[in-house]
Amino acid sequence: MEDSPRDRDEAGRARNARPRDGLGRPLPYGAAGVERQPEGVPRAPAEALAEAQRLLDEGKPFHAHEVLEDAWKAAPEPERELWRGLAQLAVGLTHVARGNPRGADALLSRGARNIEPYREDPPHGVDVAGLVAWVSGGSTGVPRLRRG
Repeated sequence: MEDSPRDRDEAGRARNARPRDGLGRPLPYGAAGVERQPEGVPRAPAEALAEAQRLLDEGKPFHAHEVLEDAWKAAPEPERELWRGLAQLAVGLTHVARGNPRGADALLSRGARNIEPYREDPPHGVDVAGLVAWVSGGSTGVPRLRRG
């Protein structure tokens, strides 16, 4: 069997160019997949939260995770764990949708722990208290990332 070269971006970093389904699962090369979120898109925090919420509302938690992961990577140090936790919540929802309760519980719990320290003074209107309550209450329905 011949080894196929790894997918690489213009800078030579490994990227998986396989098409993905709506929950981010890889499909065979050549299959019709769902358009992925572009990586490394700089967004203001309000824009990242709005885009992630739109994707969550559309039932695309994997894609919301990609938006939140970009925000995490670009965030100033004092906010990094907030964005990391939000991305983990989206991954947890992805596991819920994929039927993986164990993975869902692990990621949702980890995400809630990472955002908890921001409860008293949450940046960007993030509803930290509501999200932590949502996780501890069984994580049903679509979470609201921002208050109001």
